[in-house]
Amino acid sequence: MMRWLLFFFLLIALLASAVGVVVMRHEARLQFVALQQTEEARDQARVEWSRLQLEQAWLAEAGRVERHARETLDMRRPEDVRILVEDR
Repeated sequence: MMRWLLFFFLLIALLASAVGVVVMRHEARLQFVALQQTEEARDQARVEWSRLQLEQAWLAEAGRVERHARETLDMRRPEDVRILVEDR
């Protein structure tokens, strides 16, 4: 009788550990998929950041800003520049 009880106890322990292994492997796979998705999102954010930096550099280009000021805002450079310094 004692042998059968020990046998069933070991069988249940074996099945429980097998189920535990399956559950842990499934969780590991889910976490790996989440990691890959996060890395992909990070890579996309880096690409977007690089694109935005290039766009900002293009928009801030001095010649472009000056051309935009002349054409759109009808701005001109002052012809005669004088600096006044007051002594007090």
